[in-house]
Amino acid sequence: MTASATAPTAPARQMWPLYAAGFTTAFGAHGIAANLGGSSRDAVTSLMVLGSLLALYDGAEVLLKPVFGTIADRVGARPVLLGGLVAFTAASAVYVVADSPGWLWAARLGQGAAASAFSPSASALVARLNPAAKHGRAFGSYGFFKSIGYTLGPLLGGVLVWAGGLRLLFAVLAVLGAAVAVWAALAVPVVVPLPRTRQTVLDLARRLTDPAFLAPTAALAAATAALSVGVGFLPVSGRAAGLGTIATGAAVSLLAACAAVVQPWAGRALDDGRLTTRAGITAGLLVIAAGLGCAMLPGLPGVLLGAAMIGVGTGLITPLGFVALAATTPAERLGQTMGAAELGRELGDAGGPLLVAAVATLTTLTHGYAVLAVLLATGPLIVLVRRRPLGG
Repeated sequence: MTASATAPTAPARQMWPLYAAGFTTAFGAHGIAANLGGSSRDAVTSLMVLGSLLALYDGAEVLLKPVFGTIADRVGARPVLLGGLVAFTAASAVYVVADSPGWLWAARLGQGAAASAFSPSASALVARLNPAAKHGRAFGSYGFFKSIGYTLGPLLGGVLVWAGGLRLLFAVLAVLGAAVAVWAALAVPVVVPLPRTRQTVLDLARRLTDPAFLAPTAALAAATAALSVGVGFLPVSGRAAGLGTIATGAAVSLLAACAAVVQPWAGRALDDGRLTTRAGITAGLLVIAAGLGCAMLPGLPGVLLGAAMIGVGTGLITPLGFVALAATTPAERLGQTMGAAELGRELGDAGGPLLVAAVATLTTLTHGYAVLAVLLATGPLIVLVRRRPLGG
């Protein structure tokens, strides 16, 4: 039986805390990452320390998301969600109280570990609390609020750091985590873990190497890779073209806004039968590839077109990828699947910028965009060619 095949549609009051949890993990990740090296009194001044702190958070997510996803299947997603939010609150409060460089490491590691718990649990609950026919809308809305968190994190985080340093930002995150935890405890219902058949390591390997898992996970990783490349390298292209920080900042905001707006639309279109997961994901990858091609053009038009198309493509793929995973996953294994899919996204988040940076170092940034665009377009083009009738 696939996930939520017969579940009633969840009331809005049950879903809003899950959307808030998605916002929290995104806001916390980007809000701190974008401001660790700022100009406040407690800012990180060493590039090596800064890079290590950034890697610490992501490393915790890579290692722990599949683990906590599996635990959520065993004990229930709701307890793992609440425990993760409480742990996020405690980790954020650690630095507020201690206010020392050593405790900053502990706080950042704790935040990453906590997000590894409540992020896949929230995704699993989105699927469990809604019927399959409403998954598009549910995941579209969840992705919308995560995108808002990614968008507002650097901006609001910068304002908070300017006003009171990193301690104020960590304090706000502690309050946010606590508020969402209380809200979820009051509004999110208990979802009883489903009986599970015994699963060997070989069974898990087979399921995670099945095309039904690999294809949407690879698409999610590709979209995240392109998103990270856009956020990180489009400002570099803008500066090389003589654009100021306002223009390059507007391009990044445009990318995030397009991704946020398109996700609910894509989810509704899927639920209404106007879009299929295969067609939407294929179109999303091709749009992203075209956006990377636009980023190769000089000047502001190339930067803005690239940002908009990368955002649109990412917005198409993200909810459809998660819906495809939920549709082919036994309900009793949803947490494990969502955790493994989040791992794929984290690898894309790191791999995309590394690939573009490596190519750009040897050649130019334009060539880096081109290589990633070709990689993203290859899969959909092969599928389209195979589906053409012979002689057509």
